[in-house]
Amino acid sequence: MFRSVAYAAVAASLLGAAACAPINSYHGFQAIESDPKDVQAGTDTKSTVRGRLGTPSATSTFDQNTWYYVNSVSARVAFRRPAVIARNVTAVTFNKDSEIVETVNHYTLKDGKVIAYNGRETPTRGREMTVLEQLLGTVGRGSMLPQDDQGPGRQSPGQ
Repeated sequence: MFRSVAYAAVAASLLGAAACAPINSYHGFQAIESDPKDVQAGTDTKSTVRGRLGTPSATSTFDQNTWYYVNSVSARVAFRRPAVIARNVTAVTFNKDSEIVETVNHYTLKDGKVIAYNGRETPTRGREMTVLEQLLGTVGRGSMLPQDDQGPGRQSPGQ
């Protein structure tokens, strides 16, 4: 009897511990065959970088000669909000004329900066309708009454 209770307690504690194990999610660029750190400045070109690493995760907004390869790992425990535990960004800059790699920069989560967003909203002009006004706002505007061009004895085009 005591053994079965002990086994049940051990099984319950193992299930409880397994429920609190973090679930990792991988997002973005996945280096399977080659690593972005293997890109050499001065020797690789756009075509060799694309052949080795594939299409970039993003390109620079103002300069199409800067490619970004981004990946991140986030962990979620039970019902909590996911937390980013690792982030790697590789920025590859190409020469505009020769398309040869000029610089390769590697950034991690430690290099990032927290930005404080302004949560205020810009007010819009006009008035907001209540739910009751939205529901009853079309009463009396129905299409059950004949339109001006469809009086008695008149035919609409196509009839």
